[in-house]
Amino acid sequence: MISPEIPENEAARLAELKRYDLLDTLSEENFDNITSLIAAICEVPISLITLLDSERNFFKSHFGLDFNESPRNISFCGHAIMQEEDIFIIEDATKDERFYDNPLVLEANAQFYAGVPLINHNGYKLGTLCVFDYKPRQLTEIQITSLKSLAKQVVNLLELRKKNKRLVEYQKELQSRNERLTTFAHVVSHDLKSPLANIISLTRMLTEENDQNLSEDSELYLSYIEESSQTLNNYINGILSFYKADVLLESQNEDVALTKLFKVIDETLIGEDTVFEFPKDVVLRNVNKAALTQIFLNLIDNSLKYNLNEKRLVSVSYVEEMQFHKFAIKDNGMGIDLGVQEEIFNLFKTTGIKDRNGKEGTGIGLATVKSLVSKLGGTISLQSKLDCGSTFTFTIQK
Repeated sequence: MISPEIPENEAARLAELKRYDLLDTLSEENFDNITSLIAAICEVPISLITLLDSERNFFKSHFGLDFNESPRNISFCGHAIMQEEDIFIIEDATKDERFYDNPLVLEANAQFYAGVPLINHNGYKLGTLCVFDYKPRQLTEIQITSLKSLAKQVVNLLELRKKNKRLVEYQKELQSRNERLTTFAHVVSHDLKSPLANIISLTRMLTEENDQNLSEDSELYLSYIEESSQTLNNYINGILSFYKADVLLESQNEDVALTKLFKVIDETLIGEDTVFEFPKDVVLRNVNKAALTQIFLNLIDNSLKYNLNEKRLVSVSYVEEMQFHKFAIKDNGMGIDLGVQEEIFNLFKTTGIKDRNGKEGTGIGLATVKSLVSKLGGTISLQSKLDCGSTFTFTIQK
């Protein structure tokens, strides 16, 4: 018996193999389908997907055997990965000096072998797709072609499995980072809200207690302090709302009558100087009411704040599509410059324009809306022109 040689790049080959995280894993249907198929095509009792570890052959899939590994020093596959040819065939192992006294031949009666190296995208031979028979034989051209083709499919499965594993790990890391960021945002926001509230209260108290005693500069400085504190407070509240948005998505879906939903918004946001139009007698089946309400509150509140007209108009329309609920919210407000429309849904991105109360936005509300719409399976877009109003159109998946 002649034991297989060790490749010159063995250390790098083993490192590459271990990146797939396949050694000592359970059988998987996708791999088992290939071994059962090639066994049928080649009309053999045994077929294997073999991965060559440092001291053993690990069988990721084993058709016709009830064990999943064997010593590498007696393996046929160890020889197969050392060949330059794209397939290694032993028609009668009893007449081959490398194998005639091999335990697999003497004890297991393995007389025929054909194996195709599994060469990954970096050029490393990880193992083989191979077949065995208990008698000498030859393969037809169709069988050889099939064995080579399915070996390539095994490699594709290996690569796909590795990519999926990386994707799962990446998703877990993103989730972990998001959880840490959410926790950080809550802690920081909570720790800042109380001092800010004190600053705002003390500033107002100083102003009231020293009425008529403060110079114009002092009054201006105190006004700046209160305004800056209030702006920071708005940012904190916005951040909290942004990270709490995901909690809304956990709400149970329910049937929603739009008339009732918009009447609540009417009572909450709409004043006497506003004409508010919305669809009547429409019932949405099985939707997330909490998330949908938050979307409408943010968009309608924006329409009202960025509107300097004596008579403000906010009009909501609805269209039912095959797979989506589609809404459009139109106003007669300030409009949004074309130069910032592409970025307006990014977190902390603002138009730079102050609202009707003289305050600049935080750039959090529309980012929250986009996040909710995306997670409800929809999209959102904007059509707007300065001094001509805006129309926000969004969909949610049925």
